[in-house]
Amino acid sequence: MPKITYIDFEGTERSVDANNGDSVMETATSNDIPGIDADCGGACACATCHVYVDQAWTDVVGKPDELEAEMLDVAEDVRETSRLSCQIQITDAMDGLIVTTPESQF
Repeated sequence: MPKITYIDFEGTERSVDANNGDSVMETATSNDIPGIDADCGGACACATCHVYVDQAWTDVVGKPDELEAEMLDVAEDVRETSRLSCQIQITDAMDGLIVTTPESQF
């Protein structure tokens, strides 16, 4: 079972066990992780699950597809490592993944 670490903008870390096939967003919402509202429920129709993927994990997580990139255009403080957590499907290879939530989502 992969472990995902969520870090809020103040530096508070919360590590939780995740299920393969679930999204990083689903794991966050089911574990009451603050800063990931997921208003659209994971339909890639908002940007309220915006996260920054730790630089060490960007190759494993991959880049956003075209639809996700369009949704990131409406997010605040987008960076090179920005992703919508609803679009990151968890695999065993992501054990130890670290994501940070932007200050604008608090």
